[in-house]
Amino acid sequence: MATVTAAMVKDLRESTGAGMMDCKAALTETGGDMTAAQDWLRKKGLSKAAKKAGRVAADGLIGALTKGTKGVVVEVNSETDFVARNEQFQGLVKMVAQVALDVGADVEKIKAAKVGSVAVETAIADAIATIGENMTLRRAAALEVAQGVVSHYVHGAVTEGAGKMGVIVALESAGKTDELSALGRLFAMHVAATNPQALDPAGLDPEVVKREKDVLADKYRQQGKPENVIEKIVDSGLKTFYKEVCLLEQASIHADHGGKSVAQVLKEVEGKVGAPVKIAGFVRYALGEGIERQESDFAAEVAAASGKK
Repeated sequence: MATVTAAMVKDLRESTGAGMMDCKAALTETGGDMTAAQDWLRKKGLSKAAKKAGRVAADGLIGALTKGTKGVVVEVNSETDFVARNEQFQGLVKMVAQVALDVGADVEKIKAAKVGSVAVETAIADAIATIGENMTLRRAAALEVAQGVVSHYVHGAVTEGAGKMGVIVALESAGKTDELSALGRLFAMHVAATNPQALDPAGLDPEVVKREKDVLADKYRQQGKPENVIEKIVDSGLKTFYKEVCLLEQASIHADHGGKSVAQVLKEVEGKVGAPVKIAGFVRYALGEGIERQESDFAAEVAAASGKK
């Protein structure tokens, strides 16, 4: 049986909002499997399904840049948050975004591309030597439409086009460019706030949908509901789930949209834009998501350095 540590209990509590003892019980029952423990708590009705994505585990900056029908978002990591306030590092992130806009989102191509006579990879190495921290171009993504615009939004910006989160949204339309750009920025802000998993239900990972169905069915099965009733409840629950995680079905966060879904807003703005509008895609990068930072035991480090155990 896997050992359940205090750190595991803390992480599960932060991601679900459940009580400490319930989190420990869930981890014990599931052999320390975090995902299974989250499902166990939901089935028992103990999870508050907190929308927190977890603590950011890396520093640096997200850069976002758009031009007409093209847009990119990049993540450049550093060891500490101090570097994000360094003008040289900020300039490096902007340069990387500009190169990505020119050559595409392949990280190796970006590194090999030259700015003047210097390759981006060399520029990163020079910044490491000058600033004194390790840095890496972690990832990049690009969107492009044949007709329309790609808009962006940067949250927690420390300089123009670079901050703690970056979003690009592509709108396909033959309508007015200025209206589309403003609309795209509103949708980018919405994506930053709600973190949708897909554009619509068809875009969701089938495994994610299956997991949701299983969790809902097991939860009500444990409550003694008959199978024919469970089927209806699950169908209703999936519709609610789609409204939470699919961009087009989410209620717009903007007050002047009156609580309408993003799909409804798109339909309503056609007259103002002068043509039908379609969201062709979106990308949302939050700094450090998916990266685990090793937490050091300072006291142990000092003891080790002094030769003590």
